[in-house]
Amino acid sequence: MCYLFLTRLRRAWNRFYQSNQIPMRKMTYPLQQLGKRLLSGSVMVLLLAATACKDNDAEPNQIRPTGPKPEWAPNIDGKMQAVIEQLQSYGTPPLESLTPGQARQAPSPTNAVMDLLRKNNISPPAPAVTKTHQVIPSPAPGGTLVRIYTPQRGQGPFPVVVYYHGGGWVIANLDTYEPSAAALAEQAEAIVVSVAYRQAPENKFPAAHEDSYAAYQWALSSAASINGDPGRVAVAGESAGGNLASAVSMMARDRGIKVPVHQLLVYPIANTDFNTPSYNQYANAKPLGRSLMQWFFTQYLRTPEDLNNPLIALVKAPNVAGLPPATIITAQIDPLQSEGQQYADKLKAAGIPVTYQNYEGVTHEFFGMAAVVDQAKQAQALAAGELKKAFNTATR
Repeated sequence: MCYLFLTRLRRAWNRFYQSNQIPMRKMTYPLQQLGKRLLSGSVMVLLLAATACKDNDAEPNQIRPTGPKPEWAPNIDGKMQAVIEQLQSYGTPPLESLTPGQARQAPSPTNAVMDLLRKNNISPPAPAVTKTHQVIPSPAPGGTLVRIYTPQRGQGPFPVVVYYHGGGWVIANLDTYEPSAAALAEQAEAIVVSVAYRQAPENKFPAAHEDSYAAYQWALSSAASINGDPGRVAVAGESAGGNLASAVSMMARDRGIKVPVHQLLVYPIANTDFNTPSYNQYANAKPLGRSLMQWFFTQYLRTPEDLNNPLIALVKAPNVAGLPPATIITAQIDPLQSEGQQYADKLKAAGIPVTYQNYEGVTHEFFGMAAVVDQAKQAQALAAGELKKAFNTATR
């Protein structure tokens, strides 16, 4: 866009300059000086516009992949590939070959994004939110830590999004998924409560689910204490967090409390079938492949029977009636794409309003990469827009 603008500006300048050459020779000296000043001012405007466009365009265009496209993703987007290359440059063994403690210390896709930004002298996004922390009541000994993101613009009371991070119920933390949570707070104009639920294998199923449900209960009962609106509470999550968000919606329905006004599910774990079309096509994808997903289940679940529990295998739930409207976002290059779409179809078949969007050329974990990956910007905008619609129509 800037290139087109500059091209037109240069053409206009050339026409203006050439058309004024002869008339200026016929002017008196004072008028000639005035004309020169006007022309000089035009040059300065052109230079400033060029500089602004350069600054605008340079940042996203600096990040490029350095090698060929990987065999497992010949259709991968260039910027997405650059993130994966950076992640693989750390030389971390496959996470499924590590202990859970070691896997938690391994560099994450978020680390890869931040390192790419540093290498290219690009400032990371700085969402206009403030952060606070609280420990809230939960089944976890000593309670559960939550990080609360509050928009700096607006007076409130704000709607509330209870957000659950990803990591297969085993790895990652509030920091890993801060780019997503902070972006949602700013763009959806909502308070986001990010939940540090207990992780496996130290805490087996349903520990993470019960902590997540407790956080949702707390949001309903205590929203006013954080300048939130208890009548407008949604749930959201990525990957394992997407599973938790929809499971919490089921738990709320079944336990007789108010269900969320919306559920935002970003590439959710929604099934336990390892032979779906996307599992077969992207079994070796990065950063999530079939073997790592199987490792996550082994760490979290108590017995093989848990694989069929509807709070884990959402697609196998016998009844999804009464669940809230959903926005489901998936990534093309992701073993979980098929089950995300299956769950969207199941909800639609039950008459639940669903917005489903699959993003081409990107992998699992792309949603928080808006600083680098264009599709992440689009997905965040979609997610925030759907949340705002839900908040605007919620019955208080």
